[in-house]
Amino acid sequence: MTYGVSGGAQPSKNEKRVAARDKAKLRRLEQKKKEKRNRALIQGGVIVGVLAVIVVVVLVIVSNIPKPNPGPLNMLSDGIRIGADFTADRTAALQPEQEPVPSVPSDDPEVVDIRIYLDYFCPACGAFEKANNEQIATWVQSGAATVEIHPVSFLDRSSLGTKYSSRAANAAACVANYAPDQYFDFSSLLFAEQPAEGTEGLNDEQLIGIVGDAGVKSSSAIESCIKDNRFKKWVNAATARAFEGPLPGVDVEKIERTPTVFVNGVQFTGDITDATVFAKFVSTASGNAFSDELKATMEPSTSPSPSAEAPAE
Repeated sequence: MTYGVSGGAQPSKNEKRVAARDKAKLRRLEQKKKEKRNRALIQGGVIVGVLAVIVVVVLVIVSNIPKPNPGPLNMLSDGIRIGADFTADRTAALQPEQEPVPSVPSDDPEVVDIRIYLDYFCPACGAFEKANNEQIATWVQSGAATVEIHPVSFLDRSSLGTKYSSRAANAAACVANYAPDQYFDFSSLLFAEQPAEGTEGLNDEQLIGIVGDAGVKSSSAIESCIKDNRFKKWVNAATARAFEGPLPGVDVEKIERTPTVFVNGVQFTGDITDATVFAKFVSTASGNAFSDELKATMEPSTSPSPSAEAPAE
């Protein structure tokens, strides 16, 4: 029997080496492609993971940034306006970055508009209050006048580090926010209890006590507001606006000292310790006979005037 070669010629050794080398090359290429895909997937996963961490961190940081608080209710003009029976005008709160909205004048031309910029730590403000608060209260209660009080703070440097000027203004803002109809009494009592300049001033508990003395029946919200110094930023901003201007509806651009008092938009520059002088100014600025309440206060006073003090710079 004769045996032949079946299936054609066998590849030579050289051809086998070439074929093996080509297969190895293909395997290496496939392995490199696989490794490249894996690296891309890993890198993509790392990038996604890092981005996720960044997003979480940003969200945490943003959530922990204190949000700007609005100002107190009923002080949209940076002041609180009080009218007949000491009833305060109700307004929305001034929002962050919002400009104050001037109070709308009374429809009654006979009603005199008094506006006072004051610092509760200011001795000159205390002198004006001592001389004029009683007659202003009479005019306001009867409806003959409105008074708009703008608390500012620039005497923190004089309270031995307690920042009493700012804390008192904040306390006043808290009362305006939660008990606006007691604001006039609270403001009056702050001056009645006014500490001497150059002292630590009243502490928070004493301020809270005055809230109760002013007739506020439920003061828990005000207590927290005072202790948290909730309207601190608003106090600082309102103070800056008053001293930098412009002031709406008055005959000066800005205030330069406290107290600064306007009657129907005209600044009072007379003796702040003489009630009769101020009453006559109110009568003149009103341009009318005003009211029996004003006439009564213009009668010569039998009590001595408080000692004059230069306006606080």
